[in-house]
Amino acid sequence: MAEKRDYYEVLGVGKEATADEIKSAYRKLALKWHPDRWVDGTDAEKKTAEEKFKEASEAYSVLSDADKRAKYDKFGQAGLGADGGFDFSGGFGNLNDILNDLFGGGFGGFGGFGGFGGFGRNASGASQQRVYRGRDIRTRVKLTLEEIATGCEKEVTIERNAPCPECGGKGAKNDSDIQTCPVCHGTGQEQRVANSFFGQTVTYTTCSRCGGEGRIVKNPCRNCSGTGLIRKKVTVKVKIPAGVENGMQLTLRGEGHAAKNNGVSGDLLVLIEELPHSQLKRDGNNLFYTKVISVTDAILGTEVSIPCLDGSYKIKVEAGTQSGSVVRLRGKGLPSVSGYGRGTGDMYVKFLVWIPRRLKGSEKSAIEAMRSSSSFVPDLSRDDKNLFDKMKENF
Repeated sequence: MAEKRDYYEVLGVGKEATADEIKSAYRKLALKWHPDRWVDGTDAEKKTAEEKFKEASEAYSVLSDADKRAKYDKFGQAGLGADGGFDFSGGFGNLNDILNDLFGGGFGGFGGFGGFGGFGRNASGASQQRVYRGRDIRTRVKLTLEEIATGCEKEVTIERNAPCPECGGKGAKNDSDIQTCPVCHGTGQEQRVANSFFGQTVTYTTCSRCGGEGRIVKNPCRNCSGTGLIRKKVTVKVKIPAGVENGMQLTLRGEGHAAKNNGVSGDLLVLIEELPHSQLKRDGNNLFYTKVISVTDAILGTEVSIPCLDGSYKIKVEAGTQSGSVVRLRGKGLPSVSGYGRGTGDMYVKFLVWIPRRLKGSEKSAIEAMRSSSSFVPDLSRDDKNLFDKMKENF
């Protein structure tokens, strides 16, 4: 399955966007891509519109919910679990109804948005300078269970775009060498107005003069060739919260690539890779350990040492312990990450009784003498017969 695009990227907003900005961005996309607007398009156009509308609706369903957004910001798609996604089983709905439900009454149909969706213009129609956003960087950190149990700090070395020190990220040493594009007036877009079945619509294309930059650099900086960016290797400290799981993603805002024209930097996305433990197995917040004991210890009882993440822990083996018995150590598992979940997990220890394959003569004689003893005859009335079946679900 293809990796989903970043929800903020889908809606075209920054990570600091307000609820109103997210709502406004979705309104633009819903107006543009709703399948009702593409009924006369080609099959390819209809399919693209459907996919775009679904993508935007899914992004809005997460980012408009404060709790889902908080989880997504910290752990990415992995933090949503079954809460993510958007249900289209009932169809797409009428576009006017959708917009009215989202943004209140008074929506006058497609024609009421004749100039809506203009790129690079504010509410009054004045030109705005295009703001760029840097690309995100993805990396990974490998963690042991011990590090996951307590949380830790890791250092990751990455190579990213950074503002040019010679020109301060402007692309030219002198401000006089940078001029606003005379064609698009700094917006980076050329406007086209067209009349259609849905009313008057305004579309924008990349400016043919400046290539979408919104400006023209006459004397570019030699150090960065006018891009305003240089390549730089840096080391970033990443604080790992306790309880993270394999596949989770941490987001460090602003630690990604710098953007052109001193725009908004991208994010550093850190993927968690959990290293296998030599003795313990993990399932969610719970840990599992198998301890092999001798038949004599199982019969007579003893005390054994169990490896836990915070050190060894001694537990008692009751006399008559059956193979497959499970002991639960409360609170010896892993904590829930950043408060999401049900608190600290437990540790389950399963005992397996080791039966010797070869015996010395005297040992065999002693065992033969006990064979007929009532103590060594299986008592099927006890609960032990189904013990393994009851406990194996934990493993």
